[in-house]
Amino acid sequence: MDKVNEAETLRQQILELTAQYYTLVHDKSSEEFIPGESRVNYAGRCFDEKEMVNLTDSALEFWLTSGRYTRAFEERFAAMLGVKKCLLVNSGSSANLLAFMALTAQELGERRIRRGDEVITVAAGFPTTVSPIVQYGAVPVFVDIDPVTVNIDPELLEQALSPRTKAVMVAHTLGNPFDLERVGAFCKKHGLWLIEDNCDALGSCYNGRFTGTFGDFGTSSFYPPHHLTMGEGGAVYTSDPLLARIALSFRDWGRDCWCQSGCDNTCGCRFTRQFGTLPAGYDHKYVYSHFGYNLKATDMQAAIGCAQLEKLEGFSGLRKRNFEYLRSRLEHLPQLKIMEKLPQSDPAWFGFLFTLSGEAPFDRNELAEFLEQRNIQTRNLFSGNLTRHPCFAPLTEGKDYRVASVLVHTDVIMNRALWIGVYPGMSLEKLDYMAESIDTFCRQKI
Repeated sequence: MDKVNEAETLRQQILELTAQYYTLVHDKSSEEFIPGESRVNYAGRCFDEKEMVNLTDSALEFWLTSGRYTRAFEERFAAMLGVKKCLLVNSGSSANLLAFMALTAQELGERRIRRGDEVITVAAGFPTTVSPIVQYGAVPVFVDIDPVTVNIDPELLEQALSPRTKAVMVAHTLGNPFDLERVGAFCKKHGLWLIEDNCDALGSCYNGRFTGTFGDFGTSSFYPPHHLTMGEGGAVYTSDPLLARIALSFRDWGRDCWCQSGCDNTCGCRFTRQFGTLPAGYDHKYVYSHFGYNLKATDMQAAIGCAQLEKLEGFSGLRKRNFEYLRSRLEHLPQLKIMEKLPQSDPAWFGFLFTLSGEAPFDRNELAEFLEQRNIQTRNLFSGNLTRHPCFAPLTEGKDYRVASVLVHTDVIMNRALWIGVYPGMSLEKLDYMAESIDTFCRQKI
């Protein structure tokens, strides 16, 4: 047997053994759930032998940086969403950074975001939706949320507008699509960019179309709790060719060249053009059109993502089932106000969020501690009100950020909201246990 055939035979044996190893070590499908003893996590990794085989296959190839699995994932992910371009990155936070920074590029002329320009957003969410705005030197302008959907209140957009407004950057809260029709119309009316932070909403739809595809950019996270996982990872996607090219440059060190890693002169102009005041024919691979980063993911992560992507539809269906099951078990409790969706939305829920009503004779932390004592993991809605966190202490309101409407409902969420898991690994036994525990606590407090 020649060396090539011998290597291929050995590779197949390793992959077959990897699948067997998964079954022996990682397959938890037959584990018994013991109420009060077994941990009910709010989220977790859902995978089988396919992810481990892909990961091992990539490791054997030992390309490590972005390669064939990355290209396959980007192409399949874009096709699934119905967009023209996807760029894989190393995290959802990096995806938000990349999407925002692309809109600061000089190629965008008068529409580019400059330091001191304003970006409308909300304070009730995850901080890395807002961090790129602050870090660049633009001004986040906060508006309140709608207490029913726990998303940006579109009624408040006009009052947040100023001559310096350039964009809206906002997330779909826990997978629940915000009012894309009204927010999109507002952006179109005033010539504003729209970045959809889709990190918690992959697989959600609005009017039959995937979220993340309405804005100029959409972003995703592939951290373990999310709809797909690579361990770490994220994506930026768009159908605008210019924005895609700019984002690629910012992702890949800011370089002007678009050749794949390990490839030379596919751009066809490696030694033939003049850039800036560089010598004529300066190597295009080392020409920089932006002050960029290295935000690429590894091919091993992408290999896992390729296997995960095939399961997204099933994962989304389970998230929807689990949310509706919890709703059916808890909607009778007057102490809880459960998060609602818009009629035209079909959320692939990230979590089951409820806010304590005025009738609740207990506070949020009492309920959270009760559930945690029962081995049920709980979460607040991330930052609650980001402007109240220590990171905002050095910032000056009116200069570094602006509050365009009183954040009344944001503060209610900060003080009175809680959420539990609906991820695909949640069995009906776990859902029943969570619902029974919440129901028991509420009845005891009457």
